[in-house]
Amino acid sequence: MTAVKIIKVLGTSDESWEAAAEEAVRRASASVDDIRGVEVEDWTASVENGEVVEYKSTVEVAFPVHEEV
Repeated sequence: MTAVKIIKVLGTSDESWEAAAEEAVRRASASVDDIRGVEVEDWTASVENGEVVEYKSTVEVAFPVHEEV
């Protein structure tokens, strides 16, 4: 039986929501081993003067819980 842990990570980008999601996974990978999947939960953006200036993607990151031996 495998247990999976899921965490939420917010990524940002000045280019696109996709780039923001990729940034979230890249940052999570720096401290989380063995990421097996992601789900984009939410897309938001910051707007100034009628223009999107920052894209934000909230991503759920899934990885297995390993037993300590």
